[in-house]
Amino acid sequence: MSEKTILKFSDETAAIATKIVARYPEGRHKSALIPLLHLAQAEFDGWLSVPAMDCVAEFLSIQPIEAYEVASFYSMFNLKPVGKCTLEVCRTSSCWLNGAEDVVRHIEKKLGIKEGQTTADGMFTLKTVECLGSCGTAPMLQCGGDYYENLTLEKTDNLLEALRADGKARVYTNDNPVNID
Repeated sequence: MSEKTILKFSDETAAIATKIVARYPEGRHKSALIPLLHLAQAEFDGWLSVPAMDCVAEFLSIQPIEAYEVASFYSMFNLKPVGKCTLEVCRTSSCWLNGAEDVVRHIEKKLGIKEGQTTADGMFTLKTVECLGSCGTAPMLQCGGDYYENLTLEKTDNLLEALRADGKARVYTNDNPVNID
């Protein structure tokens, strides 16, 4: 029988998770599931392995399947390893009609990957996702917590160059946007 990998939040992350859980009334702590999955993804290398989801489930005293169901439903959660920068291009109506498909194809060609893949150097992962709520500034993509709107192929090239030059991982808690204009 193989040993099961067990992950635990760091003390700092556990303290943040405890504060998040405290926002919800007694008996409703499961409501903290999505924010805690975000914390786990940020803490455990940008993706949610089964042990990472188990960590969240244990923290909330819920069944592991409850964490798996939520994590597998939302595109903002990665269920396999991703690059330092996950480029999430909106694929819904406004963005697609305004050139998101061209942006996706351009990124694929520029990085030598297809949608859902990660570059060999581990820098970029390309995903298409459902509406990111920026219809008036389509097409757009999200990388970590940052939105890049009114994209053109030139702006997309500038973004890729800036992210590569910066070399930092981009997660949802990122507060240092990269300037592409």
